[in-house]
This record gives sequence, structure tokens and C-alpha cells, in this order.
Amino acid sequence: MANVSQPDVYSDLPPLPNYQTTLMPPLLPPIPDKLLTLILPIAAYWGLSMLFHWIDTKDYFPQYRLHTPAEVSSRNKVSRWEVVRDVVIQQVVQTLVGWLLGMTEPDDVVGKEVYDIAVWARRIRIAQRAIPGLLALIGLDAVGLAKNMKMSHPVLAGVMMGGRYSNLKVTPTAGDGFADLNSGFAPWEEMLANAMYWYIVPALQYGVAILVVDTWQYFLHRAMHMNKWMYTTIHSRHHRLYVPYAYGALYNHPLEGFLLDTLGASIAYKIASMNTRQGMWFFTGSTLKTVDDHCGYALPWDPLQHLTSNNAGYHDVHHQSWGIKTNFSQPFFTFWDRLLGTVWTGGDVSARYAKAKIAAQMRMDQNKEKTITHSNIADSTSQDSRPYQDDKNNATGLSSIALEDQQPLPPPGKAELQAAGSRQQVLDDRRDGGAQVLIQEAAEEKEARTFLKRSGRRRTASSLSQTESLKGLKDRVTGSMHGRAGAILGMDSNR
Repeated sequence: MANVSQPDVYSDLPPLPNYQTTLMPPLLPPIPDKLLTLILPIAAYWGLSMLFHWIDTKDYFPQYRLHTPAEVSSRNKVSRWEVVRDVVIQQVVQTLVGWLLGMTEPDDVVGKEVYDIAVWARRIRIAQRAIPGLLALIGLDAVGLAKNMKMSHPVLAGVMMGGRYSNLKVTPTAGDGFADLNSGFAPWEEMLANAMYWYIVPALQYGVAILVVDTWQYFLHRAMHMNKWMYTTIHSRHHRLYVPYAYGALYNHPLEGFLLDTLGASIAYKIASMNTRQGMWFFTGSTLKTVDDHCGYALPWDPLQHLTSNNAGYHDVHHQSWGIKTNFSQPFFTFWDRLLGTVWTGGDVSARYAKAKIAAQMRMDQNKEKTITHSNIADSTSQDSRPYQDDKNNATGLSSIALEDQQPLPPPGKAELQAAGSRQQVLDDRRDGGAQVLIQEAAEEKEARTFLKRSGRRRTASSLSQTESLKGLKDRVTGSMHGRAGAILGMDSNR
């Protein structure tokens, strides 16, 4: 049987230009980009951390603290020098893995941009081939429409004809072997191709990387809390910081640091097919976000705390004894917590948050303004109790703890189950947890409640009125509750 030749869909496409590549100049000469990719995340970590530490020691914004300096000193179970040591260990491992990762990547080059944009323009042209057939499905004659508008709207006529533009001429390739992108492409094709290459595809790459790292960290982080052995053996080290601070963000067991942070970010980078320069910004941005989530401040002007609801207030709940089995999402978005029902549902249950809001003179109408913890107390009774439906029955250790030492009390419903499971996990951690953690936190909570009562404001379960004058209370909060910050928060060997 004779072969029947088929028309080539590519035969009438504009030619692709030739190109010649050279190595991309380094961002900060003479440091190669691959080396800078290793340096920048570490520099960003300590730079932002030391900024927050300086704010701590100078006590500049006490009204925006989530916890007092006294809490940082008394409730944490690890010294600051131990934190620094373990962070440095993780960053050494991170650097070694990054170096190996860089060896698998080609060097970034320039000179191929026009060619790649032309490839996108070709793809756009090829996609137009389907238009006549699609119009025929709804009873429209593409050829007839194109003839009618050929003189008045030649570009639109070309689109109707499946990307065949009679008014566009293909310019022959120049003698030096290079062709202009304008050869045979419509202006709108060039514009869209440029947008795809410079903006849309990179944005999608960053979006994919964020999705991958959020997914990786959520499920691994959640597993470390749901599995008793993984929590007590590995992850409990990070939770020695019941009151987080900025440079404790990467304080982890070395195995956790490698699996959760280093490996997760590396996998995201590979799946998103980023180049070295993109990876540099992705790793650095992820680091800054992680530090900011542990900074201990609800700063109204901090852009990182307003990009998503996954911020310092949201993550602070996860470090409290009553919320330790909730709010697993990190570092960017909270969609996995919300999809799988692990977001804290008890609202701003702690009097500490109410005190912080008063000090900062924040609006407290829950229906109009976000709470510090980004949690709606109504969710406790309206949401499905899964995956916490058995946590209260399994919290057998709580029966030996007096109710007055289980403060703050969560609202009835799902939040009550979440708090019971979280507190049981603290009791299971015999080395750095135990009943003393609950008793100490309850004492801090009682102090905060007493302070609120002395201030002449009755705290409700969900909100505090802003109609009263707050200036006097703010002065008392900043004076009596945040004093002596420099002495407490200095880089000493105490906790």
C-alpha cells in the first residue's frame, strides 16, 4: 500500500533563530551564583534573626510581642547557645547537600532567550490550528468569517484561519546566522510569548515549588506529631522552644532538619525545574519566611505576616501545650490544615493574645478583623472533629493533672479535643515535656488573666471591645509585663 504524505503542521511556521550562549555573569561578582546560592539563605537567616534579636534586647516593640521576655526565659527548655549550635549544624548539612545539588545542575547561560521566546511563539501559533475546528463545532464558518474581516481586521482574520496570517512575511535569516524574533510572528504572539517566558512560566515554577514544599513539610511534620516515637525521639527537640524566637526557627534534631527542610526544599527545586538563579531566590525566600514565622511578634507592618495567614501568630499556637497537635502547615500557606481539619479551632483562647491586642490597640471585633491566631472560635462547634475524635479518650495522662493546671481552657467542641491531644503529647515527652510544662504555662495564663482584670477589662471568649481608651492600659502592659527585656533576652547561657 502506497504511503500518503500528510501536510506538515510545522511547514509554514516562522523559522527559529540561531543562538550562541555564554555563561551568565554572576549576580555578585566575583562570587559564582552556585556559591552565592549556598551563602544567601544562611546570611538571610542570621541577618533577619539578629534584627529580631536586636528588637528583643532593646525592647522596641513590646506592644506587638506574642509573649513576654519572662516567658521566653522561663518556659523554654533549651539554652540559646544550644539553639545556635544546632542551627549551625543544620546549616552545615544544608550547605553540603546544596553543594552536591549544584553539581547536578548545568551552569546558567545567556544568549538563548530570543530562541526560547520564539519557541513559545511557535507553540502559540500551533495552538491556533485548533480554532477553525472549534468554531465549526458551534456552527461557525471560520474561513468565511476570516474573508469578511481580512481587510478591516487582518490579525483577527489570521487567528480565525488557524494562525495563517497572509499579511505577515517571514524574513530570511541574516548572513551572520541569526534571525529576528519578529520574523513572521504577529505582535500579539510576540507579546504573549515574552510574557510566557519572562513572567508566567517563572511564576508557575515558584508556585509549583511552594506547593511541593508546603505539601512535603505538612505531611512529614504532621507524621512527627501523630507518631509517638517520631515525636519523642526526633521532633520534640524543636518543641523545647515553647516560646519561639527568630534564630530558633531551624533548631531541630539533625535528622529532622535534613528531612523536613533541606531535602524538602531540594525536591521542590528539582520538581519545579528551576535554574540556579531561581533556586537562589526560592531558598532565600523560604528561609526568611521560616524565620519570620518564629519571630514572636505580630507586627502590623511586616509584609511576610500579611501575605498569608501562616505567620507568627498562626505558628505560635503550634508551639503552645494546648495547640501542639494543630497548625502543622509551614512555611507558606495553610491550605492543608484547612482541607484536612487540623487548623486550631479555639480562637484566641489564651489571655496572652488578648493582652497583646490591648497593648497594640488592635481592633477586636472578630467578625471584621483577623485574630492573632487566625482562628475563628465558632469553628470549634461547627467543624467535623476529625482527625481528633479519639484524642480526648486517649489523653489518659490528663486525669492526673488538676483542671486549674490545664489553662487556658479551650471552648467546647473540636478545640477541646485538639487541646487534650496536644497536652497528652507534652506529657508523653518525658525529657523536655511533662506535667511541669502544663503547670508552668497555666501559671503564666493566670498571671495574664489577673493582669487583664486589674486593667478593668473583662475578657470574653472571642473578643475585647476597642471602644474604651487603651492608652493607659498599653502603658501598664509595656511597663510591667515587658520590662527588663535586655537582661532576660541577652545571649547568655541561661534558658
